[in-house]
Amino acid sequence: MLLPQLDDGITLLDVEGGRGVPILQSLVLDHLLLHDGPAFWVDANGHATTTTLAQIAPSQRLLNRIHVARGFTAYQHYGVVCDLPTAVNKSIQTSTADARAAGGEAQGRDEDTSPHTPALIAAPAVDAQYRADDTLGETHAKTLQARTLARLATYAEGYGIPVLVTRNERNEFTEPVATVADHHLECKQTRMGPRVVGEDFETLVYPVDDGAYYQTTFAYWRQLLAARATQVGVEPTTPAPSTPTPEGVTADGETVAATADPLLDAWTTTGGGR
Repeated sequence: MLLPQLDDGITLLDVEGGRGVPILQSLVLDHLLLHDGPAFWVDANGHATTTTLAQIAPSQRLLNRIHVARGFTAYQHYGVVCDLPTAVNKSIQTSTADARAAGGEAQGRDEDTSPHTPALIAAPAVDAQYRADDTLGETHAKTLQARTLARLATYAEGYGIPVLVTRNERNEFTEPVATVADHHLECKQTRMGPRVVGEDFETLVYPVDDGAYYQTTFAYWRQLLAARATQVGVEPTTPAPSTPTPEGVTADGETVAATADPLLDAWTTTGGGR
């Protein structure tokens, strides 16, 4: 397969060329295909959009396992991260109650996994709100970002799961993100398509279709995840027709979908953000 496996601990994904290649979303969906349990997504800058995730997801059931909360300011983002254990506990209580009501406990793929406990935490653009918040001084912004990273590291160790993070820029402000990371992946643009490089992984094979490369299209990532779904015995479903969704504006002035449906907004941030 052309996607690297996510190991326990914090993985920093640096994407060259911005958000045009949905490698972040592909890694999350691929991990959920291979592991039981939900994913908890701490969003910034509108990465958790139904447009991208729904287009490449091989099954809508995968999307129901992704719990999303958004922070539109630095304090809201930090509040989301602080509230994550409460969201995890609530999710466990709900899923175990549903399993009992259905007539028994759901079984994991093996004895080391559970469909109730978290499989993954994603925190894209983990530096974005702290960098952009004009109400914070530089020192305070760095301190708040450091506390966020410390909590994410604690969750990775405590739950024994991967925490996938990205950063908007590589500079002195985001050096702590690289320092706290246990693993580092880089997605680079090449004329043959995206190339992912990590400590133990490198994209070396690029499929072709009638001689035309198509790695940067949604069709490529959808095909890749559909192959993974077939491999693990998940029957792909046909995406539902797209319908217009309300839009909102982030603190950075970016227009994003105002609803996460069919994703689940699982917990509320400090300060009233979702």
